[in-house]
Amino acid sequence: MHRHVPNLLTVTRIALLPILVLVNYLPVSWAPVAATGVFLLAALTDWLDGYLARRWHLTSAFGAFLDPVADKLIVATALILVLQHHPTVWMALPVIVIVGREITISALREWMAGFGAGTQVAVSQIGKIKTTAQMAAITCLLYQHDFAGLPTYITGTILLYLAMLLTFWSMLIYLRAAWPELRKQRSS
Repeated sequence: MHRHVPNLLTVTRIALLPILVLVNYLPVSWAPVAATGVFLLAALTDWLDGYLARRWHLTSAFGAFLDPVADKLIVATALILVLQHHPTVWMALPVIVIVGREITISALREWMAGFGAGTQVAVSQIGKIKTTAQMAAITCLLYQHDFAGLPTYITGTILLYLAMLLTFWSMLIYLRAAWPELRKQRSS
């Protein structure tokens, strides 16, 4: 039974998406706190499914496909909600860079996997730090209230810009690794 737990956690993360959106738009004062809680639960499932899969040495084609999809869906959805709460150019810029990078790297991985070079574009340590910064930034920006004297909007914005810089850096690492393949001429 435990061999299915990581994939069940990934599916749970996807199932939390409509709940996150619904809770975010509830016309009640506690909606930001509830949306933050749902997002944190999704982030926890992201960490936990990876931890359990590594600890129990579990891998599956389904998990390898669905886990990054779930990650990108939860981050993109939450960033759209954040941008809707803070519709400024200063918030739009990191959101566009982060979502654009995710689309670019997903397309790059798919393209390289098409001719067996997908392992050249594996997850890096920078990507893990970027994800942590993103999750912390989104948490602060969804919460919308100061927390224990901490100005969450300012903290979240700083973390989001840090995540944007790490996002751009990790994209350059991926593109550099893929560059030899990108330069090759392929026959149709």
